[in-house]
Formats: sequence, C-alpha cells, structure tokens
Amino acid sequence: MVVLHFTAMADAASALDRLCDPAAEVSAHYLIAADGQVVQLVDETARAWHAGAGCWGGVEDVNSRSIGIELDNPGDRPFPAPLMAALEVLLPGILARWSIRPERVIGHSDMAPDRKWDPGRRFDWLRLARQGLAVWPEPVGAIAPDEAAFRKAATAFGYGAGWQTGHVLDALRQRFRPWAEGPLAAADMSVIADLARRFPVDPDGAGA
Repeated sequence: MVVLHFTAMADAASALDRLCDPAAEVSAHYLIAADGQVVQLVDETARAWHAGAGCWGGVEDVNSRSIGIELDNPGDRPFPAPLMAALEVLLPGILARWSIRPERVIGHSDMAPDRKWDPGRRFDWLRLARQGLAVWPEPVGAIAPDEAAFRKAATAFGYGAGWQTGHVLDALRQRFRPWAEGPLAAADMSVIADLARRFPVDPDGAGA
C-alpha cells in the first residue's frame, strides 16, 4: 500500500526535524515540501513508523506493508501545485516497483478513522484518480440509507469492520464527498457500493 499523510506542521523544515528525531518515534519514506522538493528519509525496502495503529482490509500491521508519504501541509489549506506535481511524479514509480494497484493508495484517515483525518478534505483525490494513481467512485442512482449494507460495502472496500460507523462515514466523505454533512445519505450509499463492487480489497480471496 501507499499511505498519504499531511505533516500538520508549519513548514517542511519543521516536519523534517521531527521525522529525523529518534525521540519522536515517527518516520516516513518520503517527505514532499510545498515547493515540490522530495526528500527520501527511509529506503522503500525498510519499515517506516508512519501509520501507527489501524488496518486496511486484513492488514493490521500497515507499517510493514506500506510506503508512507508525508505532504507538507498544516491541514487547513489546499495543497500547493508544486507539491501535487511532485507527488504525481513520485507515485508512478512506487506503484510500478511494488506492483501496487491504485486502490491501495489510501489516506491515513482510511486506515485509522477513529484518530486521524489526514490528508484531509482539502486533498485532491480526484486529480490522482484521473491519472490512475488512486480510485474514484462512479455511483449510479440513489440507494436508500442502510447502515448494515453500508458497513458491509465499506468492509469489502477495505475499511476495518471494527470501526464505528460514524468514523467510517467521515473517512469516506473526507475522500469522496468532502462537503457532505449529517447522517448516512443515499449518496454515501451509492459511493461505497460502487467502490466495493469495482475495488474490493481482497478480490481473489487471498488476503489483503
């Protein structure tokens, strides 16, 4: 997998200091600054401490199964064009080297929705999806809200079965309906139904 994060810090220099501080016990494979500079901090073959507790599909030790990319953004503003352009150059190589499918490019909030919200509502997932570097839903028609059906589809897509429904719904909306609020809606149902149908986390039944 690839897990995308925002740094939630004032600038890339501050983030770099923290990511290189052994006492912080946090790391990532890459850091992309707002100006587009890419810094590799951990070799892709090594395990980085970027994901923490969480899961995606049947994978609970996400750190051991993922490449972590930190994006220089405090979390309350759009991501600069140079940063996005650099990410679009970096990602294809990672996906090719490790045979990672676009649906395995996820946000930190996807694998830990009870405690994380990065890369957040300002991140342009659709832009990545248009280049085959992530996925985007193509919902057809409205589906009546049904919590049990929502959770079944969400689990099929990759969200952990143990998370609270509210946390899963918020994580889904952060990526695919960032303007949405309120209780589970027909539009949310259509989104997750399409994602589960086209991008199941375990399509071959061989484990995530």
